[in-house]
Amino acid sequence: MRQKSFCFFFFRKRRTILPLLALNGCALRGAPSFPIVGAYFPAWMLCALTGIAVAVGLRVVFLQTGIDALLSFRLFTYVALGTLAALALWALAFGP
Repeated sequence: MRQKSFCFFFFRKRRTILPLLALNGCALRGAPSFPIVGAYFPAWMLCALTGIAVAVGLRVVFLQTGIDALLSFRLFTYVALGTLAALALWALAFGP
């Protein structure tokens, strides 16, 4: 009977532990959440919806002012503006 090496046990345990380490991102403080009608929603969802609303609002403003016709990469521009708004809200509301 062949004896299993140390490497076998090391990689076997490592394969089990690595996914578990990825799951404990919010274990120390808890995830930021807020109650809406009795249910707790994660804060990133609020930030994402706010970013989408800002991007749509800016598109309407840009269409009315004629700036939209000057944009080269419209999709990239609106995604970037929505992302900036979402990250700014995250930093202001939930940052250190």
